[in-house]
Amino acid sequence: MATNKKTNTTEHDFKYYTKKFWKFFFYGMGGIILFFLFASWGLLGSMPSFEDLENPDSNLATEIISSDGVVIGKYFQTNRSQLKYSDLPKNLVDALVATEDERFYEHSGIDGRGTLRAIVTLGTNGGASTLTQQLAKQLFHGEGSKFLPFRIIQKAKEWIIAIRLERQYTKNEILAMYCNVYDFGNSAVGVSSAAQTYFSKTPKELTVDESAILVGMFKNSSLYNPIRNPDGVKNRRNVVLGQMEKSNMITEAQKEKLQELPLNLHFKLESHREGTATYFREYLRDYMKKWVETNKKPDGSDYDIYKDGLKIYTTIDSRMQLHAEEAVEKHMANLQEEFFIEQKGNKNAPFVGISEKETNRVLKLAMKASNRWTVMESMEKSEDEIIESFNKKTKMTVFTWKGERDTLMTPLDSIRYYKHFLQAGLMAMEPQTGNIKAWVGGINYKYFQYDHVAQGARQVGSTFKPFVYATAIEQLNMSPCDSIIDAPFTIPVGRHHVTETWTPRNSNNTYLGMVTLKKALANSINTVSAKLIDKVGPEAVIKLTHKLGVKTEIPAQPSIALGAVDITVEEMVAAYSTFANQGVYNKPQFLSRIEDKSGVVIYEPIPESHDVLNKDIAFAVIKLLEGVTEGGSGSRLRTEYGGSGDNRWTGYPYMFTNPIAGKTGTTQNQSDGWFMGMVPNLVTGVWVGCEDRSARFKSLTYGQGATAALPVWGYFMKLCYNDPSLKVSKEDFERPANLSIKVDCYQPRPKVEKDTTAVIQDTDEFEF
Repeated sequence: MATNKKTNTTEHDFKYYTKKFWKFFFYGMGGIILFFLFASWGLLGSMPSFEDLENPDSNLATEIISSDGVVIGKYFQTNRSQLKYSDLPKNLVDALVATEDERFYEHSGIDGRGTLRAIVTLGTNGGASTLTQQLAKQLFHGEGSKFLPFRIIQKAKEWIIAIRLERQYTKNEILAMYCNVYDFGNSAVGVSSAAQTYFSKTPKELTVDESAILVGMFKNSSLYNPIRNPDGVKNRRNVVLGQMEKSNMITEAQKEKLQELPLNLHFKLESHREGTATYFREYLRDYMKKWVETNKKPDGSDYDIYKDGLKIYTTIDSRMQLHAEEAVEKHMANLQEEFFIEQKGNKNAPFVGISEKETNRVLKLAMKASNRWTVMESMEKSEDEIIESFNKKTKMTVFTWKGERDTLMTPLDSIRYYKHFLQAGLMAMEPQTGNIKAWVGGINYKYFQYDHVAQGARQVGSTFKPFVYATAIEQLNMSPCDSIIDAPFTIPVGRHHVTETWTPRNSNNTYLGMVTLKKALANSINTVSAKLIDKVGPEAVIKLTHKLGVKTEIPAQPSIALGAVDITVEEMVAAYSTFANQGVYNKPQFLSRIEDKSGVVIYEPIPESHDVLNKDIAFAVIKLLEGVTEGGSGSRLRTEYGGSGDNRWTGYPYMFTNPIAGKTGTTQNQSDGWFMGMVPNLVTGVWVGCEDRSARFKSLTYGQGATAALPVWGYFMKLCYNDPSLKVSKEDFERPANLSIKVDCYQPRPKVEKDTTAVIQDTDEFEF
């Protein structure tokens, strides 16, 4: 009996505990289910809606894209660009899956085996977050709280979001989204920005070891930062390569070879002030700020160029832009060296022809325009205290053509130092379309932010003369072969509103007698330009110039014939392009279209053009300008002269033999040097000078346009011709059918000496 009683008690206890177990089990399961349901319903905190999953807020950078498909810059608060799966290299996808989630293609957002392993080992062998869970965390709640109850709630949300993401997107789309949102440090968010920042490459160009470096950074980009921790990054990269070999994505031999490689970084921090086409990008930014005011989203809200991931397709050609920047850098570095040498011993350097009092006035104006003055003035400092601060030495980093340099200098000396620097502006445009292909607004945007293409109008010198000749051909039915006398010439008081007698003089006071118009322009003869404007009147020249797109208000004075007019490089290029485009003016165009982040075109500009001259007159002007490079002030483009002595660097071996129409220009006192050069499908303008017009070369040796500006054009075109993918023309300009103007003038071609000092000087000195 005792035994039966004990057995009954045991059976009772077993049933009791079994019942209790299942009760707790079902209550527990019910509680877990309710917990996940509450989380899913948003009762434990907000959850992303269907619309949120469709359009996750990823704060995308706006990309500036060249005509040849290269991203040349971005506007961003967070430097993130959107990639499609097809944009990702296979080696990066393989490395990512092998390292972060080897069963990615098998699970539905949650890895059951991995989760069970993490629970059993209490996380000592790593967590169990899938790539989808990590994406959910990145998109919707970040790293989360470290407090355990909150962490459990956040983990539940992460699971639910992961499952929803798996239902909403394909595996490939999830991989692409994950690669787009991760922060790789150094302002690089997403694989696209990281590839550009650390390797100066597009994602498709990444090698296996480079992809392994980026995948290694997914673990912790702060710890595995290639700049701060190269050894740690190399070790982590090798772990990734090991995982790839373990998953049979690379062989053991490949792994061992790749693990021996150095990091091979090409680090370049993406910045608004550095990179390609910086001046153009800033011009475009100002344009976009105005554009968003008049172009709204479908819901009526404003576009944000820093967050909305717009794609701005421009007319700039990235290859041509790089050639232009190289040409400016190569020539300006050499020219600057000569300028520094020339200024030695000048107590008013870099100013020439002004008094010490005037020099101090210019420097004081520069001080008052500086940030230092503004800040100290806001602190209610007296003018004497502010000026005193400009004379105290301080540590600073300054620009040099050999790289940035740390030095000790007073702020006033730094102002004087920067006033020494020669600036440049270059713009190249396709005349048939108005598409701007290259834009260099200065020598270094980080240190000199004034744009000398569109922002700064400067006196144009002899480059204005073709407008006078074009007016004469149109109004007087003249041709390039017509003759005119080059002799001293005076316009008396009262004629053309002249208040004082005007007697222009030629360079070196030489006169050639009877010359053709073609020879007169080739030699930039001032008296001929003066005679022509006297015949047609300044008003007619001004009218034509405005039709050519020049917006500057031009005084109705005969002196404008010699270029006493301020015009921008952009306007000059557009005006000259009209001649190359058979008399049709095209407004410069820098935009092709704008797309939203989904690729929908939201804006396409309408080209603007109008007729200015008939084809015959435009072609006649082209033939006049060809004379400049055949035997005039631009003839050095036809020669191969290495030069010697002072001219050792001015002689780049161009040896151009194709038709080139062009015009040099030099303003009085060598303050501005110009060259306008044209081939049938590309018109390029170059200006060179200092910020202050009184900072200049003392003589024509280096100050004239043929020495200061023409070499930039020549080197740029040499690079373009060496790049056959650009298809820059070497053909003749198109000759109009039934041409009514005589343009083929016989004149012996002058022998051009190798010595560059023998080249015709082009200066526009004039007296009143």
